[in-house]
Amino acid sequence: MSLYNHILVAIDFSTAADHILSKALDLARDNKSKISLLHVVEYLPPIDYFNDSLMYTNWPEDEKLILKRAQDRMKQFASKHALENATLKVEIGAPKLVIAHYIEQHQCDLVVLGSHGRHGLSLLLGSTANAVLHAMPCDVLTIKIEE
Repeated sequence: MSLYNHILVAIDFSTAADHILSKALDLARDNKSKISLLHVVEYLPPIDYFNDSLMYTNWPEDEKLILKRAQDRMKQFASKHALENATLKVEIGAPKLVIAHYIEQHQCDLVVLGSHGRHGLSLLLGSTANAVLHAMPCDVLTIKIEE
């Protein structure tokens, strides 16, 4: 019996992403688990601060371009690591909400992500890792990222 059936790896394309994926792949191999990669783009549309209405400028076009670039990077990352059977997904939104939603929709029982601890009050885990740790309906494995 495997401990984990579906492992979600939250990828940010940082230099530590290879290390994080390596750890997740070891777990997936040991547990004969399905593996999914998810990249969440935190994106706030540009705001025209000189307009009293705070109207968003070029929001739909910018979002499509950002999403396309992130999808291309995900495909390159997966190709680099020969991930033929992994599910790849790119979303725009708040990482903890997008990750939690993905986990619930796809019955993941472990999420793996990096933790560097360089974000103000969240010095122990990092802001995204800290938020994910407290919002997830499953186990969370944080991989320490050396600075």
